Amino acid sequence: MGIEWFRRYRGRLRLIAVFAPLAVAGGLYLVRGVFANSAAALVLVLVVVGCAATGDRASGLLASIASAAGFSFFLTAPYLSLRIDNAEDIQLTVLLLLISSAVTELALWGVRQAATASRQAGFVRGVLESADLAAGVARLPDALERVSESIRRVLGAERVSFEYGEHDSAAAVINRDGSVRCRGVTLDVATDGLPIDRHSVIPVAQHGAQIGYFQVTTATTLVRPSVEQLRVAALLAAQWSLGALTPRPQRSRGTAGPSTVLD
Repeated sequence: MGIEWFRRYRGRLRLIAVFAPLAVAGGLYLVRGVFANSAAALVLVLVVVGCAATGDRASGLLASIASAAGFSFFLTAPYLSLRIDNAEDIQLTVLLLLISSAVTELALWGVRQAATASRQAGFVRGVLESADLAAGVARLPDALERVSESIRRVLGAERVSFEYGEHDSAAAVINRDGSVRCRGVTLDVATDGLPIDRHSVIPVAQHGAQIGYFQVTTATTLVRPSVEQLRVAALLAAQWSLGALTPRPQRSRGTAGPSTVLD
């Protein structure tokens, strides 16, 4: 489930998390003679699991509260009232709320673990693809574009492009160890995110000389990549320091076009 998709539909997911348990509790009220309250509570826990599986803690907690409220309103005497007269029903309602909250955390943990595994597998695929492209299995412009897109996805940036030459001295430099430095100062990316007032760059050098750099743009979107993500992005870029990029001699004066061309 992509971040952009979640941001777009987050409000709807949370509305569903509120109304779905109430609707299910209302349906169980119609057949309350068939289901025992303990079985009905388990059904409501399943609804909470479904809401928590979206990966949004707020949705899971809202579903937990709505389930307890729906259980109290529809399935305990006196019916269609939030008042509960039976001590056992009170205990069951409290247990439903506690178990639903615990299940929400377990479901979120599972979602995070699955997302981490998927992300790490994607990192490995990206590095292997970058190595193949750097080895010359594709045309250089296409290869650089594909690697730029891989770096963009890893960092969550707006845009990444390859530029030849030396980067601006004011740019924030992403290093291989996952640190980000700007004018000699290490930035706290985990807290402040990548700079939005300047580009971030990943230099590509051969024999101590910079050939070019991947320029990372985050002008309108604050992104906070982890050290792991930054290291993977630097590793993707590092494949191109192995000889895949070869600058041609500078063109004569008066000739239009860039001063360096990549083969």
